[in-house]
Amino acid sequence: MSILAKAAEFVGGGLFKEIKEGIMSYFPPDVSPVQKAEFELKMQELLAKKEADANQVLNEASAQLDTRIKEQEGTASDLKTIPVIGHLIIFLRGVQRPLWGYATLYMDWMWFSGGFKVLTEQQQTALIVINMLVLGFLFGERTMKNLEPLLIKLFAK
Repeated sequence: MSILAKAAEFVGGGLFKEIKEGIMSYFPPDVSPVQKAEFELKMQELLAKKEADANQVLNEASAQLDTRIKEQEGTASDLKTIPVIGHLIIFLRGVQRPLWGYATLYMDWMWFSGGFKVLTEQQQTALIVINMLVLGFLFGERTMKNLEPLLIKLFAK
């Protein structure tokens, strides 16, 4: 989850709700239910507007970040202007992830089937790290976090 997505979740999901609940808890006990309901309605309107404003700012920040990345790294259309090398770079960028996935699958097959006769401890560690990176990309960070306790137990032995 990106930083901007976490900020949006924080602002939208919890911050404004906590502010409202905090203010409502300080109401004197003698306030009539009608007054309390009116205030709560006004508070909800105000908080909804503030939440919308915060989301707008986050969207603008995200767009600015995207623009900055395009300016610094360029785009595929920029690479197409370079005769042969540009198309080669675009191809290599596109083939990199599947290549790593299939290479990892092949290395795991060789490892578990005994195709690698002898692996040093450093080579096994490298293979584990490659698996973590590739599988983390394929299945997501959350899956890897959920498997973390199991992996710690497994590698502790």
